[in-house]
Amino acid sequence: MNEEKPLNFIDSIIAEDLNSGKISGVITRFPPEPNGYLHIGHAKSICLNFGLAKKYNGKCNLRFDDTNPTKEDEEFCNAIIEDVKWLGFEGEILFSSDYFEKMYECAVLLINKGLAYIDDLSPEQMREFRGTLTESGKESKNRNRPKEENLKIFKDMRAGKYRDGELVLRAKIDMSSPNINMRDPIIYRVLHAKHHRSGDKWCVYPMYDFAHPIEDAVEKITHSICTLEFEDHRPLYDWVIDNCEFDPKPHQYEFARLNLTNTIMSKRYLKKLVDDKFVDGWDDPRMPTISGLRRRGYPAKAIREFCEKIGVAKANSEVDSALLEFCVREELNVSAKRRMAVLDPIEMIITNYNGSEKLDIEMKAGENAESRQVDFSGNLYIEREDFAVNPPPKYHRLTLGGFVRLKGAYIVKCDKFDSGSDGRVERVYCTIMENSKSGSDTSGLKVKGVIHWVDKNTAIEIQANKYSALLNDQD
Repeated sequence: MNEEKPLNFIDSIIAEDLNSGKISGVITRFPPEPNGYLHIGHAKSICLNFGLAKKYNGKCNLRFDDTNPTKEDEEFCNAIIEDVKWLGFEGEILFSSDYFEKMYECAVLLINKGLAYIDDLSPEQMREFRGTLTESGKESKNRNRPKEENLKIFKDMRAGKYRDGELVLRAKIDMSSPNINMRDPIIYRVLHAKHHRSGDKWCVYPMYDFAHPIEDAVEKITHSICTLEFEDHRPLYDWVIDNCEFDPKPHQYEFARLNLTNTIMSKRYLKKLVDDKFVDGWDDPRMPTISGLRRRGYPAKAIREFCEKIGVAKANSEVDSALLEFCVREELNVSAKRRMAVLDPIEMIITNYNGSEKLDIEMKAGENAESRQVDFSGNLYIEREDFAVNPPPKYHRLTLGGFVRLKGAYIVKCDKFDSGSDGRVERVYCTIMENSKSGSDTSGLKVKGVIHWVDKNTAIEIQANKYSALLNDQD
């Protein structure tokens, strides 16, 4: 009997909203900023947002938060689209810049309602006036500027009459609020920069905390799912929705972001690795980017399964990277074709075997059984680590005078070995034990070790890349 997996807390909220009639359908969104490539942490949000939409027969928008033209690029947009599609998801592709005119109209509405004003405080003064967690902020001298004057200046800002950073538009909320995000936050700034989509059309750009709720409202998002660092921003999100008079009103929900051991989970630091050429681009196989994991050979299904296993929680925690590796192995065990390869070879000469044959070797067992024919002769290569002159305790591979089974072939005994001038073992000499062939073994010998091999005469050279971690192991 199959047991249904219990709902996570967001699942439960959506189910209740549907059952109560609060919503008629589910609309979510995945809103990355196109200022870099996506990493494994983003995969959790992708799987959650697109997965919920699919589960409840809704839709999920892929919306690019492109409100900061100095850091964004078309290359990043294309890479994100490819990553999302590779993970198995597709949604309507939208851009924050689609709503620039609507955002501007909302800002004008707030000015007309006396809820926004133009300010010329310097960044240093702004920080000083903002206050601290224990001290209230101070009001700017411009806070009560007449709305007609605010409107005129704001239009002049849009017309390009002011320099970068010279003026900002601030929401007029509460400088004594215990939530610092509510202390008259900046909602628009002057920025003369070419946008990757709108070009030079705009020289005023909305701040994320102002743009985000408007985008959600316009798209009629039912469940705006963010990571926990945005929890303190939710009152501002609701303030913008309410005072810009949107209906229906989207609601923001927060979940714990993915923190993975020994893994850089900051796009800013990943960008530094790329810019300073510590790695060979965003898709370097050592990078935790989705494109890097794809290039390394990680299956998309394994990443989806990993995100499913770690679940959705309300509290931040750290996940052991070994769980991701486990999911990758489990998926490859089912889906990958098997080949035997020797990366650091020692020659094996079988002294009592002449000729050659083709062995039918079982590469997978159980439901995924798979076998293939492999050439076998008296000249093989084995892995260097599978032979030890002075074996450590509980070593079950090949040693002088010891026995081991060659995978899918015979049991062999090591009779002697040759070493080079540097002391490294170059070849081993073995004999096949009588009646020990796999599948028809009647030798009566019991061996604990099984090692892989390749036939020297028919093996082909390959290039194998072994990747170490970007970060040192934790102490």
